[in-house]
Parts: sequence; structure tokens; C-alpha cells
Amino acid sequence: MAKSDLIGGTLWESYSRKVNDRMLNPRHLGEITGEQAEALGARLVVADWGAEVCGDAIRAFWAVDPKTNRIRDAKFKTFGCGTAIASSDMMCEMIIGKTVDEAMKITNIDVEHALRDDDATSAIPPQKMHCSVMAYDVIRKAASEYKGVDMDSLEEEGIVCQCARVSLRTIRDVIRINDLKTVEEITHYTKAGAFCKSCIRPGGHESRAHYLVDILKDVRSEMEREASTTGPKPFGELGLIQKHRAVEEVLDGKVRPNLLRDGGNLEVVDMKSADGVTEVYIKYLGACKGCPSATVGTLSYIEDFLKAELDPAIRVLPV
Repeated sequence: MAKSDLIGGTLWESYSRKVNDRMLNPRHLGEITGEQAEALGARLVVADWGAEVCGDAIRAFWAVDPKTNRIRDAKFKTFGCGTAIASSDMMCEMIIGKTVDEAMKITNIDVEHALRDDDATSAIPPQKMHCSVMAYDVIRKAASEYKGVDMDSLEEEGIVCQCARVSLRTIRDVIRINDLKTVEEITHYTKAGAFCKSCIRPGGHESRAHYLVDILKDVRSEMEREASTTGPKPFGELGLIQKHRAVEEVLDGKVRPNLLRDGGNLEVVDMKSADGVTEVYIKYLGACKGCPSATVGTLSYIEDFLKAELDPAIRVLPV
């Protein structure tokens, strides 16, 4: 995973310290043999789960005490990115000591929250959120193997996307936590709707109890009602990804149209927050590139808009 895959170099830092640590130093990477499980007085459970869309796959190893149904040890192997490694490692840590039924209540949202450095800041960038879903899926796969039942029979809540095995609860939580506004964003985060697409809206080849368009509409309505009583969160309290979205919205609505009329444009290439100041690094495009006023008049024009719309503690710097 290259830093260039992210919005800007500093957004690499939008991975929490916990995620970075577990990417490089996973605690539970490996396997449990039958002999090791037997030494623990446990039954070995091996479960495989894969996500064809991104080529990731995980194999989970559980040592489960058959008398208490409690997971004595858990390990994993994965063909996947750093996010998949960190999520799988945290998943193992969270289920050790729990019963199989208790482990089944853990979702990818719970795993992501456990990887956060603080409650208000996401542990994983939006384009990698779907990787944490595998940790949720492999728990259910291992539980079904242990119980000797079909995976579908274990679901206690509605599965919206059968292809990606994404639940109604997960989709609702992801919309709220990340302030998602489009179905495309839901798919980007969770992979729901990325395959047969029949869960996106009515009219697909399979009828569904829930559709992404309706879930999004309902959750957004709930959030708007709540915001009308509590007010929006101040820009300075937003996470880096949320700040980037807010800046892009102002640029799209107030700044870029004027630049485009003169044949120019700009790109946000990086963003940093420190000591209460948010620095926005931009690269000029088109006619703005090399324009004499780009580093003075145009720059002040852009910065003034962002300060007025979002936060006085914003600095805009050209690169």
C-alpha cells in the first residue's frame, strides 16, 4: 500500500498509531496446530474467508474449549493489505477468552473502534474500511464451522448485501460514523453493492427487505433531525478525513467555478493539523499554474473563503 494511494502524504497519518503498530507487529499472526489445541484441552477450528473484489483472504485458527464454548486462543493468516492484517490481529485479541456466541456479536465497527487512538478519530482511512469487514465475516464463518451449521443460520440481524455479507447494523453505523452522503461512499467503505448490485435499489434481479438507497435516506434523515437540535460539529473538532471533505465542499461550491471560468483549477494535495491550525496544501492546475497572482491574490481569495466558511484558523499553502 503506497502513500500515493491516499489523498496526500500526510493522510498516511490518518491510520491510527494502533493500526500502524499492528500492521508491522501483529501479535496473533500464525497458526494453531491440532496438537497445540489438544494441549489446551480445546478443539481446533479453521475457517477461511475471502473478498474477491480486492483479492484479500483470511484464515482463522481458533482453539475452543468444547466444555465451555470459550475461545482459548486465536490466530490468523492473511493474504491482504496492512489494514486487513491490523483488523484481523485486533479481532483475534478481542475474541480470546470469549465464548463463541459472545464473539459472534463483534462487528467490523467494533474492531475499527478498538483500533482508534481516541474515540473521535477514525482508525482507518475511508478507502480501506472495507478491509475490516473480513474480520467480522471470518468470526461468523469460524462460528458456523464450530457449531456445524450453515453461516446464514447464525445471522441475528438482516443482511443487506448477501454478496459481501454486510449487515443492516454495519451499514447504518458506517453512515453515521463517517457522515456518508452517497450510495457510492457506502460501497467504498463496506463493499455492499459492489457485486450483483441488487441491494442498491429496487428493481434488481433479487428482491430485498432493505436497499442501500432507503437505508441512506433514513439514516441521513435521523442525523439531520439530531443535528437540528445539537448543531454541527466545529471544524476544529473534525478528523482529518472529515476536514478534507469539508474543504472540498467549499472549494467545489465557492472557489472552483470561478477558477474554471478562467481556465484554471486546483487540487488539494495534503493537509496537516497542529496547534489548532489546519494547513491546506494546494497545487494549481491549468491557467492558474504559473499565473503571477497565484501566490498572492488567488491564494488570499481561496484562504479567505475557507476561513469564512469553515474556520479562521486555516492556512492555505501552494506546493
